[in-house]
Amino acid sequence: MKSILGIIGSPRPRGNTHLLVESVLAGGADAGGDTRLLPLGSLRIAECDGCHACWRQKPCPKADDMNEIYPVIEASDVLVFGTPVYWYGPTALMKAFIDRFVYFNCPAHRGGIRGKAAAVAIAFEEADPKIAQPLVDFFQRCFDYLELSFAGTILAPGVTKKGEIRTRPEILDEAYALGKSLAG
Repeated sequence: MKSILGIIGSPRPRGNTHLLVESVLAGGADAGGDTRLLPLGSLRIAECDGCHACWRQKPCPKADDMNEIYPVIEASDVLVFGTPVYWYGPTALMKAFIDRFVYFNCPAHRGGIRGKAAAVAIAFEEADPKIAQPLVDFFQRCFDYLELSFAGTILAPGVTKKGEIRTRPEILDEAYALGKSLAG
């Protein structure tokens, strides 16, 4: 059984990104996966200041929630990164979270992330799917650098109002199918 961690980088609870990631996790659970949701908006994650304490096998001096999240990430087989597009990039919540992956960049912790599968779920206001490409490229580069396997992308263009994605069942079905494939 694969463990799938859905990371929600939207500050809006129960919004489009949240529902999109939940659909991925529902597919994973129905295919026998063990799923867990990590809403970044309910956590305290400070910015990385590059002190590299983690490289010296010391806890991050930020003393925030990230120190408890590292073991959750390490215990997961699959990571699903969900974020809306904010100014053609991830939200500040997601960016701070990704910045703290410097922890996994050090040789002592690299094995805690290397080889995991990773997918992205991106909701955005504009109708043109090309708008999300810089964000997809950002994740692709991060995943390549961390030696993660890029397992899929779900794009939800043209959703603005909270919960509007419910009017787009084809996208939620696609997210569900991705989740099923991630559990396999």
